[in-house]
Amino acid sequence: MSTLREVLETHVRHGSVPGAVGLVARGERVDVQAVGSAFTDGSAPMARDSVFRLASITKPLTAAAVMMLIEDGRIALDDPVGPWLPELASPMVVRTPDGPIDDVVPAARPITVSDLLTFRAGYGFSSDFSLPAVAQLFSELHQGLPEPQAAAAPDPWMAALSRIPMLHQPGEAWLYNTCSDILGVLIARISGQSLPDFMAQRLFEPLGMTDTGFAVPADRHDRFTGYYRTGTEGKLELVDAPDGQWSSVPDFPSGAGGLVSTVDDWYAFARMLLAGGSVGSRSLLTPQSVRQMTTDHLTPAQRAASGLFIEGQGWGFGGSVDVETLDPWNVPGRYGWVGGTGTTAHIIPATGTVAIMLSQVGMDGPTPPVLMRDFWRYAASV
Repeated sequence: MSTLREVLETHVRHGSVPGAVGLVARGERVDVQAVGSAFTDGSAPMARDSVFRLASITKPLTAAAVMMLIEDGRIALDDPVGPWLPELASPMVVRTPDGPIDDVVPAARPITVSDLLTFRAGYGFSSDFSLPAVAQLFSELHQGLPEPQAAAAPDPWMAALSRIPMLHQPGEAWLYNTCSDILGVLIARISGQSLPDFMAQRLFEPLGMTDTGFAVPADRHDRFTGYYRTGTEGKLELVDAPDGQWSSVPDFPSGAGGLVSTVDDWYAFARMLLAGGSVGSRSLLTPQSVRQMTTDHLTPAQRAASGLFIEGQGWGFGGSVDVETLDPWNVPGRYGWVGGTGTTAHIIPATGTVAIMLSQVGMDGPTPPVLMRDFWRYAASV
């Protein structure tokens, strides 16, 4: 059987990524491998503490922050979000998903905290990105782009969102991405802190996630990887350098995909989830909150309609939850997600397994690339 290093090195050797860092842990056994380089020119060998743009594996951490506010008694799952997000107090919904954005009806009920956590609030990407209401999320809010400096500050961002009709009624359908950004604004408004400050105080500092945040300080640029995309001729093109989009905290810290981190920092978060919300003698979340995060909340019809993204699996809070063994790596209860910058992170509560792989080449679409699937296959075999 191949080793973790061999799995990762195969893809570096074939040129699909300059480098990668992988971690597979079960109980006390932890295997971490760093292969290749942080840049295509080979100038900086990849290291265990290399810093990556997490993209959408930010989402589970944002969900955990919301659960902390719920445990504080500041909000509840069934609470309408209108008191904190008045921009969404009276939302409108397109009459039909493929209809024009000015053919709308009022929402049948208020958007709740639970709607946002389960991605069923009515805002987000469907499998058809060309729908008028979806297209506006890209053009007006800069959704889904690895450009954190492009989005407006939270208040004008929410004002712009309020002018975009929802694609579906609250609770009706699972839609991708936007709800996590809305949750980031919700956290800030309820806590009275910025999202970066709240997450640092309540999550990163207690967990020792010293390299996690919404920007990389200049004195850590030597550990920050380049970010690439595959060009038209198959060659890797640099999209963002260490002194680029993540060199300062943006006006809009994205709860959907704005964090940078290392494999060991995300591993610290994973261990906390596997321990039922505890780190050492300190409880950051209750076991009940962790179970809510890592339990599927979708109906079979909602899972089927969201197949482009979750491939038949379910969705908890901030991440997918496996409900069927469709591939060798699927284990019922497996929780985690993937990031469009080439990242993936999952836990398997039943076996105490953690599998994290960070690379630096953007995905071409929602379908995870071969590198991720080979990594998952390996992690399932050990």
